[in-house]
Amino acid sequence: MAGGIGAVVAWALLSILCTRANQTMKVSVHCLTTYLAVISVFCFWDKQIFWGIAFAIAAVLQFMYVMSVMDRFPFTMLVLRKAVKMVWSLPEVLRVSYVFMAIMLLWMVIWSFGVSGVVASNMGDGGRWWVLVVLSISLFWTGAVLCNTVHVVVAGMVVLVLMHGDRRASSMPPKPLLRSLRHALTTSLGSICYGSLFTAAIRTLRWEITGIRSQIGNNECLLCCVDFLFNLVETLVRFFNKYAYVKVAVYGECFNHSARDAWELFQSTGIEALIAYDCSGAVLLMGTILGGLITGTCVGIWTWFKRSDRVMMVGSTAMLMGMILVGLTLVVVESAVTSIYICYAEDPSLISRWDEEFYNQISEALRERLQHRSLRGRDVLAIVGIQHQISVPNPV
Repeated sequence: MAGGIGAVVAWALLSILCTRANQTMKVSVHCLTTYLAVISVFCFWDKQIFWGIAFAIAAVLQFMYVMSVMDRFPFTMLVLRKAVKMVWSLPEVLRVSYVFMAIMLLWMVIWSFGVSGVVASNMGDGGRWWVLVVLSISLFWTGAVLCNTVHVVVAGMVVLVLMHGDRRASSMPPKPLLRSLRHALTTSLGSICYGSLFTAAIRTLRWEITGIRSQIGNNECLLCCVDFLFNLVETLVRFFNKYAYVKVAVYGECFNHSARDAWELFQSTGIEALIAYDCSGAVLLMGTILGGLITGTCVGIWTWFKRSDRVMMVGSTAMLMGMILVGLTLVVVESAVTSIYICYAEDPSLISRWDEEFYNQISEALRERLQHRSLRGRDVLAIVGIQHQISVPNPV
């Protein structure tokens, strides 16, 4: 049941996103906070204190993050609209996403037999929860592998289209989709499986720290602690980032080498400042979480009438299943975004030839971000200089 509802929600969300990108993303961002708060209230009403606190904390963090990055949403929506435009012009990649979603559904049917056995067993609640956690991690990793496989396939197609100007260009290689799919399922599969273990967790941690860092103000002690965490995560990002999959798709390099090359390319061209400003990945993640919550709510309501003592256990598992299925569809848009950034960093003329207006907009945004970073660096140096002068005693 959870797989069916999740598949319907995933298909509906991607279909609406391809036709009304701006409205869909705005609704996802603003509705998620409300949805989390409402679920928290229902959990407290049902005396599920732990889950009530967890959802309340999630609602507060979501609200704080949205408020901290509100000024970035216009640029984020611009990037997402162009990524959706690219995906909409490649209907074959949408079909690939649906095929992988069907594969994931098949795996969920097999996986659900194991979960059903655990739920129906006579083991204690503590042991049952731990077994479900292990099974959930295995499901999440399988979903991440399938998502990143779609990521590599879509990235290969998008880069080919940008390099040759159009998918119908005479210079395009024959059967490009089959070529990208074969590459993803053979030579690049090891890199995909390896990267799937780390990229999602590190990327989410980086978004949260970036949002907190922008709201600290002049509290130097707290800023120092957050900067330490930020630099630690930035070091991890050098070796585990989603842009590596584009390099894997195009050049067939190993994952760590691709991640390092991609990040060094962004830093050398200054585009890292633009990527740090862009929240498209976070917005798509919010859509994924919202889809998972809708799936979990529907299954939870059904479970309430069947076995009310299993609502949270079954509902949380269904939420995870829904998130994976929605993520499998939204990854095509995220892959288009990452491919556009890689192509812009390597050869800006590729973006200019594809969409000149977008090229001018993203170039202007890059110039503004670099100027902002330069001014911020001067302010920091000036403050440090003043503090150094104050700390040096005057000679007698």
